[in-house]
This record gives sequence, C-alpha cells and structure tokens, in this order.
Amino acid sequence: MKRLIPLFAALSLSVAPAFADAHFVKGKVKKLDAEGGKVTLIHEELTSLDMPAMTMVFVLADPAMAGMLSEGAELEFAADRVNGKLTVTELR
Repeated sequence: MKRLIPLFAALSLSVAPAFADAHFVKGKVKKLDAEGGKVTLIHEELTSLDMPAMTMVFVLADPAMAGMLSEGAELEFAADRVNGKLTVTELR
C-alpha cells in the first residue's frame, strides 16, 4: 500500500492540467455584436453541452469580453447554459 500512494500522487499531478483545460474548445469569431453582448462563433464540438461542431450565437457572460474579441479572431473559450441561454463564460 505504501508503494501505491506515491504512484497515485504522481498520476494526479500529471493529469490534472489536462482536466483543467478539458472544458475549453477552439473557435473563430464570425460576428461580434458588442452592444448586444453577443458573439457568433464557429466552434468545435462542445462535449460539456452535448453539442456538435457548428456555428451559433452565444451571449457573453461579461460585456467586457467583447473588447477582447474581433471578427475573424481565433480563440479558446468555455461555454455553459446560464439562465437558459448558451453563454461564453471564459475566454483565452
């Protein structure tokens, strides 16, 4: 048992970063509506939302996110359903 504890500790350290990034997907800004707080993204599959790759409109969780975006820009983002609306919750 004593030999397994260091093994489990090493495994948890080596896979933790992969899980931290698992909810981010790649996308490209097709259209930006900064005033409306919305963005149209061409995105990869969103496994967390059980959604295939497609182009769709998302609400921005924080209107300030619009300042980080421009049409044609490639990005990584996380999305979730917030109050029934598909919402970009994080950008990088």
